[in-house]
Formats: sequence, C-alpha cells, structure tokens
Amino acid sequence: MTPPSSKLYSKRLRGWLSYAFASEVFVIVSLTLFLPICLEQFARDNGYLLPDRIERCTAPAPAGSDLAPVESTGRCVVKIGWLWIDTASFSLYVYSISVALQALTVISMGGIADHPPHRKILLVTFGLFGALSATTFLLLPSTSPVWLLSALLASIANVGFGASVVAMNSYLPALAKDAPEVVQIREEIEDSADADETDGAAGHATESQEAPLIARPPSEEHAALHAKYDAELSRATARISSLGIALGYGAGICLLVVALIPVTKLKGSTWSLRLAIGLSGIWWAVFTIPAALWLPGGSAAAASGGGDSGDGQWNARREIVAAWKRLGGMLHPREIKRLRNTFKYLAAWFLLSDGFTTITSTAVLFGKTTLHMEPTSLILIGVLTPLAGILGSLLWPQLQRRFGWTNLRVIIILVVLASAIPAYGCLGFLSVFQGDGMRFGGLTTQGEMFGLALYFGSIYGAFQSFARAFYAELLPPGEEARWYGLFSITDKSSSFVGPLIVGLISDMTGNIRYAFFFLVFMIWAAVPVLMSVDVERGRKDAREYTYK
Repeated sequence: MTPPSSKLYSKRLRGWLSYAFASEVFVIVSLTLFLPICLEQFARDNGYLLPDRIERCTAPAPAGSDLAPVESTGRCVVKIGWLWIDTASFSLYVYSISVALQALTVISMGGIADHPPHRKILLVTFGLFGALSATTFLLLPSTSPVWLLSALLASIANVGFGASVVAMNSYLPALAKDAPEVVQIREEIEDSADADETDGAAGHATESQEAPLIARPPSEEHAALHAKYDAELSRATARISSLGIALGYGAGICLLVVALIPVTKLKGSTWSLRLAIGLSGIWWAVFTIPAALWLPGGSAAAASGGGDSGDGQWNARREIVAAWKRLGGMLHPREIKRLRNTFKYLAAWFLLSDGFTTITSTAVLFGKTTLHMEPTSLILIGVLTPLAGILGSLLWPQLQRRFGWTNLRVIIILVVLASAIPAYGCLGFLSVFQGDGMRFGGLTTQGEMFGLALYFGSIYGAFQSFARAFYAELLPPGEEARWYGLFSITDKSSSFVGPLIVGLISDMTGNIRYAFFFLVFMIWAAVPVLMSVDVERGRKDAREYTYK
C-alpha cells in the first residue's frame, strides 16, 4: 500500500478536522443548551397554568416588540394529543425519543459506514439533514399551529449528528496510519524485513550440513521497530482525536459568545433562542462543505486501507441486517461470560453516561424553570462548562501521575465527586440554610449554578477521557472497532432512560428537583459495578478472546 503524499494527507486531515469543527458546535450550542430551553419555551408558549388550565402560561409581548412574552408563575402544562404534560417534561421526552432513534440509526449504519464508497455520502447526507433541521428553527415560531414540528426537527438534527459522527470516526484509523511519523516507521519496518529476507536468501545459498537446524529468530531491532510503530500509531490516533475535540469545543464556545449578543438584546425571547439554534445549523452546514471536498471518497478511502471498494455484491439492506446480527452475537450470554469484566464495565458505563448526560439536561431545565435564570445566564454556564472541561482533562492526568492512580481508580473518584452535584440539589428541600430574606445552599440561588458548572465541567471532561482509555484495556486485540461501536451505543446516543424518567418524575410531582434523588441513585448504582471489575483478569480474557 502506497501512502498518500504529504500534501494529500494534509488535505484529508483538514477535511476530517473541518467536520469536527462543524458538528461539535451543534452539541455545545444546541443539544446541551438551547434545544432543551427552546423546546420548553415552545411548550410554555402554548401551555396553560394549573390547576384550572384556562390561563395561558405566557402573555404575548406588546405588538411590534422584540421582547420576550410575559411569563406567569406557577406550574405550566401543555396538551399533546389527549395528554397534559409538564412543559419541562416535554423537552425531556423529545430528547429521550431522539436519542433512542439515534441509537437505532447508529447500529443500523455501522456496516455501511465501513464501506468506503458510501462513508463520505453518509457523513455529508446525515450532516446536511441535521444542519437543515436545526436551521429550520428560524422559520418556525412558537405561535405557529404546527409548533409541534419543533420536536421532529430536534429529533432529526440529533439523529443526523450521531449518524454523521459515526461516519466521521470511521476515517480516524486510516488517518492515523497515514500520519507522516507513522509512515516513516512503517517504511523502516519494511526495509528491515527486506534486509532480513536478503540475509536469509544468502544463508540458504551457502547452506551446508553444518548449518544450524533451528532458523534464526527475527532480529531484536525488527521487534523493537514493531513496538515503536504500535506506540506511534496510538499517539497519532490520540493526537488527531484530541485535536478534533479541542477545535470543536473552541468553535462551540465562540458561537455561544456570538449568540449571547442577540439573546441579551432580545431579552431571551423565543426568537432569540431559535436564532441561536439556527446559527448552529448554519455553522454546521457551512463547515461541512470543506469536509465534503477534502475527505476521500470510495476509491481513496479504499486505498487508505478503508476496506472493500465495492465489488457489485454490496447491499445496504444486507449490511443493516448483518449489523444487527453482529450486535446480537456480541450480546449472546456465551460471549458475555467469556468477557465478563468488559461487560461489567459496559453496564457501569451505560448508567454513568446516561447519568452524566441527564445531569446536564436536568440542570439547564432546573435553572430555567425553578431558579428562573435568564437565557443569557444559561449561555454563560454553557461557556463555563466546556472551558472547565478542557482544564479538567489536563489536570487529572497530572494528578494520576503524581499519586500513581490506575485509570479505574481515577474513574471511581470522578464518579463519586460527580454524585455530589445532584446530592447537593437534594439539600434544597431543607430550610436549614434559608434565613430571613436570604437563601443559599441546596442549589436555591442562581449564583450556585455558576459554581456547579465549573465543578461539573472539570469532572466531566476528565471522566470522558479516562472512561475511553480504561475501556481500551479490556478490548480483544484486533477487534477494537467492533467493541468501540458497542461502547458508542451505550454512550450519549443511548442515554434516553434518564431523561425519560426525569420527565415522568417532573410530571408526577410538579417539581423537577425530585429528579436529583434519582440521579444520585443512578450514579451511585454504577460504583459497586465499577469496583467489581477485575482489571488483570479482564485484560487476560481479552487477549485470549476470539469471536466465534
């Protein structure tokens, strides 16, 4: 296989980074911040106050004014079909349904994304569909009789993001293999192998009865080169992936700052929230164009080691069926027993990824509906959290090296620290800290939200990094892609259980604060599962594992 030229490789890398730069903005700006707020506001603008369900939750702003509608206090419900649901629950239900659909799509398209002629088509198609759905929020006012389309648009955007990122990630192994420093070592290995073959041929020509009966083993230099190649390939993969994440976080923070201007000037009106989501869609679409131009298509991807280039036998329906069969085979009780510790960790990861994601969406809705925070304040929280995440991802590896902690130990510490956030919110039911005219403690003031945003961000950024690193220790060699696909399914794309239950709690109690008790339980339920993972046995089982 001939590696691409340095210029061609740089072009492909820029295309990959461009899509990371494009798509991550939707997550930071819309998915974790403005979509939950906007969906709740859509429902509130069409909702009625309990208990009579006669008075509207929001009074229209004066004619010709860009100000936000005047909101009434009290619990607000909206009628969906024949059901009356809490407006905060509406947002959570939409998110839950959208990530469930995203998980189904990701599972179905896994095999197609591995097929080079269709990988780029999938990335661009799903990316543009998602971007178009987000942009369409600009055209859909909350006063429209078809305002429920906002739920459909949010779902399509989320599915488009998840599916396109699967296609994007499938480029990563080939990009790492074609990195100049990796190619250089691979060429050294090939030269070393050629030299060994030449020496072997010379030895065979002069072979005599006195020649040794045992063939000469591979040289230590050759073995050292292979070890060096593996290490350099790992570093290249991590470097490219980290660069994509950093660019995406930076882009998201920049657009949040930009969105702060109209949201502030328009006093957090529904239009300003729609504008922020629409801007993320436009950003997503614009920076998908360089990815479409620079990423390799079918023949180029195949040449880069991307797999089959198409032989006329490829069939999309068969690939979708095969993807579900492969998933079923991996989840067979026989396979679970053989990789007991790997699946223990996956079970803990399901609870934790769901819990962490639900903390994010619940906190945003709690800040809006219970603490009555302005959208500008929520944007500042949205900026502070990823900034703290960057700092946390740099700090915790330093602490690990200083104290000699294992990856599992760090994860357990981070989980325990994260559980303090919903536990702190539970303290709000107590009146111990509430004096005359002064309220503080238990997440009862807006100022506490800013402190918790920094605290959570510093934990969450590090948690994501260490969770993936530890999982790599429990994977069968040579089957990393298959098992990281299962990891992805239990990641954010499958985190629909938490938002669904929180929505039900909010509906039944009328107070979203009760959800903090559930979140404490959900996170703590993962701790004994984590502690039961036998790392050494898990590594041994993974090395000896072969899929039957």
